[in-house]
Amino acid sequence: MELPLDYPTLRLIWWGLLGVLLIGFALTDGFDMGVGALLPFIGRNDDERRTVINTIGATWEGNQVWFITGGAAIFAAWPMVYGASFSGFYLAMFLVLSAMIMRPVAFKYRSKRPDAKWRSFWDWSLFVGSFVPALVFGVAVGNVLQGVPVRLDSDLRSTYHGSFFELFTPFTLVCGLLSTAMLVLHGSAWLAVKAEKGPIVDRARKFGLIAGVASIVLFALGGLLAMRLGFRVEGVVDPAGPSNPLRATVVAAPGAWFDNFGRYPWMTIAPVLGFVGAAFATFGLWKRQEGLAFGGSSASAAGVIATSGLSMFPFILPSTVDAHSSFLVWNASSSHTTLFIMLVVVVVLMPVVLAYTAFVYRVLWGRTSSAALKSDPALY
Repeated sequence: MELPLDYPTLRLIWWGLLGVLLIGFALTDGFDMGVGALLPFIGRNDDERRTVINTIGATWEGNQVWFITGGAAIFAAWPMVYGASFSGFYLAMFLVLSAMIMRPVAFKYRSKRPDAKWRSFWDWSLFVGSFVPALVFGVAVGNVLQGVPVRLDSDLRSTYHGSFFELFTPFTLVCGLLSTAMLVLHGSAWLAVKAEKGPIVDRARKFGLIAGVASIVLFALGGLLAMRLGFRVEGVVDPAGPSNPLRATVVAAPGAWFDNFGRYPWMTIAPVLGFVGAAFATFGLWKRQEGLAFGGSSASAAGVIATSGLSMFPFILPSTVDAHSSFLVWNASSSHTTLFIMLVVVVVLMPVVLAYTAFVYRVLWGRTSSAALKSDPALY
Protein backbone atom coordinates (compact mmCIF):
# COMPACT_ATOMS: atom_id res chain seq x y z
CA MET A 1 0.00 0.00 0.00
CA GLU A 2 1.34 3.40 -0.95
CA LEU A 3 1.36 5.83 1.98
CA PRO A 4 0.11 9.43 1.59
CA LEU A 5 3.46 10.89 2.68
CA ASP A 6 6.83 9.91 1.28
CA TYR A 7 9.72 8.74 3.44
CA PRO A 8 11.83 11.96 3.35
CA THR A 9 8.81 14.07 4.33
CA LEU A 10 8.00 11.81 7.28
CA ARG A 11 11.61 11.90 8.46
CA LEU A 12 11.60 15.68 8.30
CA ILE A 13 8.26 15.90 10.13
CA TRP A 14 9.52 13.69 12.95
CA TRP A 15 12.71 15.70 13.24
CA GLY A 16 10.51 18.78 13.65
CA LEU A 17 8.21 17.03 16.11
CA LEU A 18 11.18 16.04 18.24
CA GLY A 19 12.16 19.70 18.41
CA VAL A 20 8.60 20.67 19.34
CA LEU A 21 8.56 18.12 22.16
CA LEU A 22 11.88 19.36 23.54
CA ILE A 23 10.66 22.96 23.41
CA GLY A 24 7.38 21.92 25.05
CA PHE A 25 9.36 20.25 27.83
CA ALA A 26 11.48 23.36 28.37
CA LEU A 27 8.46 25.69 28.42
CA THR A 28 6.41 23.62 30.89
CA ASP A 29 8.61 21.45 33.09
CA GLY A 30 11.29 24.08 32.61
CA PHE A 31 9.62 26.66 34.82
CA ASP A 32 8.95 23.91 37.37
CA MET A 33 12.69 23.26 37.54
CA GLY A 34 13.43 26.96 37.69
CA VAL A 35 11.05 27.41 40.61
CA GLY A 36 12.48 24.36 42.39
CA ALA A 37 16.03 25.65 41.94
CA LEU A 38 15.00 28.99 43.47
CA LEU A 39 13.00 27.54 46.36
CA PRO A 40 15.62 27.60 49.17
CA PHE A 41 16.71 31.12 48.29
CA ILE A 42 13.47 33.03 47.88
CA GLY A 43 11.39 31.32 50.55
CA ARG A 44 12.60 32.58 53.92
CA ASN A 45 10.02 30.81 56.10
CA ASP A 46 7.66 27.86 55.86
CA ASP A 47 4.69 29.83 54.56
CA GLU A 48 6.77 31.46 51.83
CA ARG A 49 8.23 28.14 50.74
CA ARG A 50 4.79 26.56 50.65
CA THR A 51 3.61 29.46 48.53
CA VAL A 52 6.49 28.93 46.10
CA ILE A 53 5.83 25.18 45.91
CA ASN A 54 2.13 25.65 45.28
CA THR A 55 2.69 27.96 42.32
CA ILE A 56 3.65 24.75 40.46
CA GLY A 57 1.88 22.24 42.71
CA ALA A 58 -1.18 21.85 40.50
CA THR A 59 0.62 21.37 37.18
CA TRP A 60 4.07 19.84 37.73
CA GLU A 61 2.89 16.25 37.22
CA GLY A 62 1.28 17.05 33.90
CA ASN A 63 4.32 19.02 32.79
CA GLN A 64 6.58 15.99 33.22
CA VAL A 65 4.60 14.22 30.50
CA TRP A 66 6.56 16.24 27.94
CA PHE A 67 9.81 14.67 29.22
CA ILE A 68 8.39 11.16 28.96
CA THR A 69 6.91 11.84 25.53
CA GLY A 70 10.20 13.24 24.26
CA GLY A 71 12.11 10.13 25.34
CA ALA A 72 9.44 7.90 23.80
CA ALA A 73 9.59 9.84 20.53
CA ILE A 74 13.36 9.35 20.28
CA PHE A 75 12.93 5.65 20.98
CA ALA A 76 10.15 5.17 18.42
CA ALA A 77 11.26 7.48 15.61
CA TRP A 78 15.05 7.33 15.96
CA PRO A 79 15.83 3.95 17.61
CA MET A 80 19.52 3.92 16.69
CA VAL A 81 19.99 7.41 18.13
CA TYR A 82 18.18 6.31 21.29
CA GLY A 83 20.38 3.23 21.65
CA ALA A 84 23.65 5.07 21.09
CA SER A 85 22.90 8.15 23.18
CA PHE A 86 21.10 6.59 26.13
CA SER A 87 23.71 3.87 26.51
CA GLY A 88 26.59 6.33 26.16
CA PHE A 89 25.03 8.83 28.55
CA TYR A 90 23.91 6.07 30.93
CA LEU A 91 25.48 7.45 34.11
CA ALA A 92 24.38 10.98 33.29
CA MET A 93 20.83 9.79 32.61
CA PHE A 94 20.88 7.78 35.84
CA LEU A 95 21.90 10.95 37.69
CA VAL A 96 19.09 12.93 36.04
CA LEU A 97 16.44 10.30 36.71
CA SER A 98 17.58 9.90 40.33
CA ALA A 99 17.30 13.64 40.81
CA MET A 100 13.92 13.80 39.10
CA ILE A 101 12.61 10.97 41.29
CA MET A 102 13.37 13.17 44.29
CA ARG A 103 10.99 15.85 43.02
CA PRO A 104 7.67 13.98 43.33
CA VAL A 105 8.78 12.47 46.64
CA ALA A 106 9.64 15.94 47.94
CA PHE A 107 6.29 17.33 46.78
CA LYS A 108 4.33 14.56 48.48
CA TYR A 109 6.31 14.14 51.72
CA ARG A 110 7.38 17.70 52.49
CA SER A 111 4.34 18.78 54.48
CA LYS A 112 3.54 15.41 56.05
CA ARG A 113 5.31 16.45 59.26
CA PRO A 114 5.58 19.90 60.87
CA ASP A 115 9.20 19.36 61.91
CA ALA A 116 11.42 22.14 60.52
CA LYS A 117 14.37 19.83 59.75
CA TRP A 118 12.09 17.40 57.95
CA ARG A 119 10.69 20.15 55.73
CA SER A 120 14.10 21.69 55.13
CA PHE A 121 15.44 18.31 53.95
CA TRP A 122 12.67 17.96 51.37
CA ASP A 123 13.03 21.59 50.30
CA TRP A 124 16.67 20.96 49.45
CA SER A 125 15.70 17.68 47.81
CA LEU A 126 13.37 19.65 45.57
CA PHE A 127 16.24 22.01 44.81
CA VAL A 128 18.54 19.10 43.85
CA GLY A 129 15.78 17.47 41.81
CA SER A 130 15.39 20.69 39.84
CA PHE A 131 18.93 22.07 39.58
CA VAL A 132 20.69 18.83 38.59
CA PRO A 133 18.43 18.00 35.59
CA ALA A 134 18.57 21.61 34.38
CA LEU A 135 22.38 21.47 34.42
CA VAL A 136 22.79 17.96 33.00
CA PHE A 137 20.27 18.49 30.18
CA GLY A 138 22.34 21.45 29.01
CA VAL A 139 25.55 19.42 29.28
CA ALA A 140 23.90 16.68 27.21
CA VAL A 141 22.95 19.12 24.45
CA GLY A 142 26.51 20.44 24.52
CA ASN A 143 27.83 16.92 24.00
CA VAL A 144 25.50 16.40 21.07
CA LEU A 145 26.78 19.61 19.48
CA GLN A 146 30.45 18.73 19.94
CA GLY A 147 29.89 15.09 18.98
CA VAL A 148 30.02 11.89 21.00
CA PRO A 149 32.59 9.06 20.90
CA VAL A 150 30.34 6.39 19.41
CA ARG A 151 31.28 3.84 16.76
CA LEU A 152 29.10 1.53 14.68
CA ASP A 153 30.26 -1.87 13.51
CA SER A 154 29.22 -3.50 10.24
CA ASP A 155 26.05 -4.82 11.90
CA LEU A 156 25.14 -1.28 13.09
CA ARG A 157 25.81 -2.13 16.73
CA SER A 158 26.98 0.97 18.58
CA THR A 159 29.87 1.09 21.03
CA TYR A 160 30.48 4.10 23.27
CA HIS A 161 34.17 4.94 23.80
CA GLY A 162 33.91 7.74 26.36
CA SER A 163 33.54 8.06 30.13
CA PHE A 164 31.27 10.00 32.46
CA PHE A 165 33.79 12.72 33.26
CA GLU A 166 34.64 13.25 29.58
CA LEU A 167 31.09 14.60 29.19
CA PHE A 168 32.18 17.75 31.05
CA THR A 169 34.28 20.02 28.86
CA PRO A 170 34.45 23.84 28.86
CA PHE A 171 31.89 24.00 26.03
CA THR A 172 29.47 21.51 27.58
CA LEU A 173 29.72 23.23 30.96
CA VAL A 174 28.85 26.54 29.31
CA CYS A 175 25.82 24.80 27.77
CA GLY A 176 24.89 23.40 31.18
CA LEU A 177 25.14 26.80 32.83
CA LEU A 178 23.14 28.35 29.99
CA SER A 179 20.41 25.75 30.46
CA THR A 180 20.34 26.43 34.21
CA ALA A 181 20.26 30.22 33.79
CA MET A 182 17.57 29.95 31.11
CA LEU A 183 15.30 27.83 33.33
CA VAL A 184 15.93 29.97 36.43
CA LEU A 185 14.89 32.99 34.35
CA HIS A 186 11.79 31.08 33.23
CA GLY A 187 11.02 30.07 36.82
CA SER A 188 11.47 33.62 38.07
CA ALA A 189 9.05 34.89 35.42
CA TRP A 190 6.54 32.19 36.41
CA LEU A 191 6.74 33.24 40.07
CA ALA A 192 6.21 36.85 39.04
CA VAL A 193 3.00 35.72 37.35
CA LYS A 194 1.74 33.14 39.86
CA ALA A 195 2.98 34.04 43.34
CA GLU A 196 1.24 36.51 45.63
CA LYS A 197 2.81 39.92 45.17
CA GLY A 198 5.22 40.71 47.96
CA PRO A 199 8.62 39.49 49.18
CA ILE A 200 8.58 36.29 47.12
CA VAL A 201 8.01 38.08 43.84
CA ASP A 202 10.57 40.76 44.75
CA ARG A 203 13.25 38.14 45.45
CA ALA A 204 12.32 36.19 42.31
CA ARG A 205 12.75 39.37 40.26
CA LYS A 206 16.28 39.87 41.63
CA PHE A 207 17.34 36.32 40.79
CA GLY A 208 15.60 36.57 37.43
CA LEU A 209 17.50 39.73 36.50
CA ILE A 210 20.80 37.97 37.20
CA ALA A 211 19.67 34.87 35.30
CA GLY A 212 18.53 36.97 32.34
CA VAL A 213 21.89 38.70 31.97
CA ALA A 214 23.67 35.36 32.48
CA SER A 215 21.53 33.74 29.76
CA ILE A 216 22.48 36.40 27.22
CA VAL A 217 26.20 36.24 28.08
CA LEU A 218 26.36 32.43 28.15
CA PHE A 219 24.41 32.10 24.88
CA ALA A 220 26.89 34.45 23.20
CA LEU A 221 29.86 32.63 24.76
CA GLY A 222 28.47 29.28 23.65
CA GLY A 223 28.19 30.61 20.10
CA LEU A 224 31.81 31.72 20.14
CA LEU A 225 33.00 28.34 21.42
CA ALA A 226 30.83 26.57 18.83
CA MET A 227 32.93 28.13 16.07
CA ARG A 228 35.46 25.35 16.72
CA LEU A 229 32.83 22.64 16.29
CA GLY A 230 30.91 21.11 13.41
CA PHE A 231 30.55 18.30 10.89
CA ARG A 232 29.67 18.18 7.20
CA VAL A 233 28.26 15.57 4.88
CA GLU A 234 30.34 15.00 1.77
CA GLY A 235 28.62 13.83 -1.37
CA VAL A 236 24.93 13.15 -1.76
CA VAL A 237 22.71 11.45 0.82
CA ASP A 238 19.48 9.88 -0.37
CA PRO A 239 16.68 11.26 1.88
CA ALA A 240 14.64 8.15 1.07
CA GLY A 241 17.51 5.74 1.57
CA PRO A 242 17.77 2.94 4.14
CA SER A 243 18.53 3.68 7.77
CA ASN A 244 22.23 2.91 7.65
CA PRO A 245 24.54 5.70 8.89
CA LEU A 246 27.60 3.94 7.42
CA ARG A 247 26.41 4.73 3.89
CA ALA A 248 27.06 8.48 4.37
CA THR A 249 30.43 10.19 4.19
CA VAL A 250 30.88 12.63 7.08
CA VAL A 251 33.91 14.74 8.03
CA ALA A 252 34.68 16.94 10.99
CA ALA A 253 34.61 20.61 9.95
CA PRO A 254 35.12 23.34 12.57
CA GLY A 255 32.61 26.13 12.07
CA ALA A 256 30.19 23.96 10.09
CA TRP A 257 27.39 24.51 12.62
CA PHE A 258 27.04 28.04 11.20
CA ASP A 259 26.61 26.88 7.59
CA ASN A 260 22.84 26.54 7.73
CA PHE A 261 22.36 30.12 8.89
CA GLY A 262 24.13 31.35 5.76
CA ARG A 263 22.37 28.86 3.51
CA TYR A 264 18.92 29.51 4.96
CA PRO A 265 18.81 33.07 6.39
CA TRP A 266 15.34 32.52 7.90
CA MET A 267 16.97 30.20 10.45
CA THR A 268 18.61 33.20 12.12
CA ILE A 269 15.20 33.83 13.69
CA ALA A 270 16.09 31.18 16.28
CA PRO A 271 19.24 32.75 17.78
CA VAL A 272 17.67 36.22 17.54
CA LEU A 273 14.71 34.89 19.50
CA GLY A 274 17.10 33.44 22.08
CA PHE A 275 18.77 36.80 22.68
CA VAL A 276 15.76 39.09 22.29
CA GLY A 277 13.51 36.85 24.40
CA ALA A 278 15.99 36.87 27.29
CA ALA A 279 16.33 40.65 26.97
CA PHE A 280 12.55 41.12 27.02
CA ALA A 281 12.22 38.78 30.01
CA THR A 282 14.89 40.70 31.91
CA PHE A 283 13.27 44.03 31.01
CA GLY A 284 9.85 42.70 32.01
CA LEU A 285 11.10 41.62 35.42
CA TRP A 286 12.83 44.95 35.92
CA LYS A 287 9.70 46.92 35.01
CA ARG A 288 7.36 44.50 36.84
CA GLN A 289 5.59 43.56 33.61
CA GLU A 290 4.91 39.92 34.41
CA GLY A 291 3.35 38.97 31.08
CA LEU A 292 6.29 40.37 29.11
CA ALA A 293 8.72 38.59 31.41
CA PHE A 294 7.09 35.17 31.03
CA GLY A 295 6.55 35.60 27.30
CA GLY A 296 10.16 36.65 26.86
CA SER A 297 11.57 33.75 28.89
CA SER A 298 9.39 31.33 26.89
CA ALA A 299 10.58 32.80 23.59
CA SER A 300 14.19 32.67 24.73
CA ALA A 301 14.00 28.99 25.71
CA ALA A 302 12.36 28.13 22.38
CA GLY A 303 14.99 30.13 20.48
CA VAL A 304 17.97 28.56 22.25
CA ILE A 305 16.71 25.00 21.67
CA ALA A 306 15.76 25.73 18.05
CA THR A 307 19.20 27.23 17.44
CA SER A 308 20.85 23.96 18.46
CA GLY A 309 18.63 21.84 16.24
CA LEU A 310 18.71 24.09 13.17
CA SER A 311 22.47 24.58 13.31
CA MET A 312 23.05 20.81 13.27
CA PHE A 313 20.55 19.84 10.57
CA PRO A 314 20.64 17.23 9.08
CA PHE A 315 22.75 15.80 11.91
CA ILE A 316 21.11 14.34 15.00
CA LEU A 317 24.11 12.77 16.74
CA PRO A 318 27.58 13.18 15.18
CA SER A 319 30.47 10.92 16.16
CA THR A 320 33.93 12.17 17.16
CA VAL A 321 35.76 8.84 16.94
CA ASP A 322 34.31 7.75 13.60
CA ALA A 323 32.60 10.46 11.59
CA HIS A 324 31.01 7.80 9.37
CA SER A 325 29.09 6.57 12.44
CA SER A 326 27.21 9.88 12.67
CA PHE A 327 23.42 9.76 12.71
CA LEU A 328 21.50 11.95 10.27
CA VAL A 329 17.84 12.75 9.79
CA TRP A 330 18.03 10.77 6.53
CA ASN A 331 19.73 7.59 7.75
CA ALA A 332 18.78 6.79 11.36
CA SER A 333 14.98 6.69 11.53
CA SER A 334 12.40 3.95 11.92
CA SER A 335 10.75 2.51 8.85
CA HIS A 336 8.46 4.45 6.52
CA THR A 337 5.37 2.61 7.81
CA THR A 338 6.30 3.08 11.47
CA LEU A 339 6.78 6.82 11.08
CA PHE A 340 3.44 7.14 9.30
CA ILE A 341 1.48 5.15 11.91
CA MET A 342 3.04 7.18 14.71
CA LEU A 343 2.21 10.42 12.91
CA VAL A 344 -1.46 9.37 12.69
CA VAL A 345 -1.45 8.73 16.45
CA VAL A 346 0.11 12.15 17.08
CA VAL A 347 -2.38 13.93 14.81
CA VAL A 348 -5.27 12.30 16.67
CA LEU A 349 -4.03 12.56 20.26
CA MET A 350 -1.86 15.68 20.37
CA PRO A 351 -4.80 18.11 19.98
CA VAL A 352 -6.54 16.30 22.85
CA VAL A 353 -3.47 16.65 25.07
CA LEU A 354 -3.04 20.32 24.20
CA ALA A 355 -6.73 21.06 24.75
CA TYR A 356 -6.72 19.33 28.11
CA THR A 357 -3.53 21.12 29.16
CA ALA A 358 -4.98 24.48 28.18
CA PHE A 359 -8.18 23.67 30.09
CA VAL A 360 -6.23 22.75 33.24
CA TYR A 361 -4.16 25.95 33.15
CA ARG A 362 -7.29 28.02 32.59
CA VAL A 363 -9.17 26.45 35.50
CA LEU A 364 -6.20 26.66 37.88
CA TRP A 365 -5.09 30.14 36.82
CA GLY A 366 -4.57 32.82 39.45
CA ARG A 367 -2.03 33.77 42.05
CA THR A 368 -1.20 31.48 44.96
CA SER A 369 -1.98 33.33 48.19
CA SER A 370 -0.68 32.77 51.69
CA ALA A 371 -4.26 32.85 52.99
CA ALA A 372 -5.18 29.84 50.86
CA LEU A 373 -2.43 27.79 52.54
CA LYS A 374 -4.44 27.82 55.76
CA SER A 375 -7.84 27.13 54.26
CA ASP A 376 -7.30 24.78 51.31
CA PRO A 377 -6.41 21.20 52.33
CA ALA A 378 -5.55 20.32 48.72
CA LEU A 379 -2.43 22.52 48.80
CA TYR A 380 1.01 21.14 49.62
